[in-house]
Amino acid sequence: MRIETGRRSVTALSTAAVALVLGISEAWAAAGRPSPWETGMQEMVTELGQSVSNFHTYLVWLIAAICLFVLALLLVIVARFNESKNPVPSQTTHNTLLEVAWTVVPVLILVAIAIPSFRLLRQQLVPPQADLVVKATGYSWYWGYEYPADQGGFKFDSNMITEAKDLKPDQPRLLGADNAMVVPVGKVVRVQVTSADVIHAFALPSFFVKVDAVPGRLNETWFKAEKEGVYYGQCSELCGNGHPYMPIEIRVVSEQQFAAWLTEAKQKYASTEGSAPLKFATAQ
Repeated sequence: MRIETGRRSVTALSTAAVALVLGISEAWAAAGRPSPWETGMQEMVTELGQSVSNFHTYLVWLIAAICLFVLALLLVIVARFNESKNPVPSQTTHNTLLEVAWTVVPVLILVAIAIPSFRLLRQQLVPPQADLVVKATGYSWYWGYEYPADQGGFKFDSNMITEAKDLKPDQPRLLGADNAMVVPVGKVVRVQVTSADVIHAFALPSFFVKVDAVPGRLNETWFKAEKEGVYYGQCSELCGNGHPYMPIEIRVVSEQQFAAWLTEAKQKYASTEGSAPLKFATAQ
């Protein structure tokens, strides 16, 4: 049985590798959720996320160029300064031009990295004026969402769906939640994040969102989704034995759909008060 399983694994890996080389595999992640054999980031649906993805690609090419340059220098040194061509070793101890070059060039490389990096950090940490504020609270082990008074003043809990039969057609296993956060497309959403017990982390890859949920502290992040759809994330802090079962599901809808959802949610969650009872999710 083990040998057969090993053969299947090797076959799958080989097939994926060949497909990737030929450029015909679905190696890139689908929007909103991870994909099998993905090799890059999930599709970004926010301007900030797309900027970070482009910056990541820029860094990869920069690193590749540096590695190729260093490799070329090593090959030149091996070819030109080996023992057979230089029986008498050089006694050179200083070279002003080289010393200036290997000091200035790394500084220029760091500047080329720092300028876009600092710009992205500022864009991430200084949010614009928000159109909607949602408070996300981490519990052991589920999430609670609270909408402000001007949006109805209600709150609800979001638990992982544990039974496969209860999943909707568009909900993946271990990521689907019974109650999703719903936000309008094209609007700036500020998410205030805290925790009721231990340290959690609110993370959604497609939005380039990740912030710690710390008891007694209110952190915040923001996003502006440019594309309607369903997007998934998870708690990204090792918060206990229920850590793998704290999915985040955010549904981005049109303004009309959001208004209709608000009307329904005000009635559905009107009687929800206080914290939900402790629930333990189990893997299926």
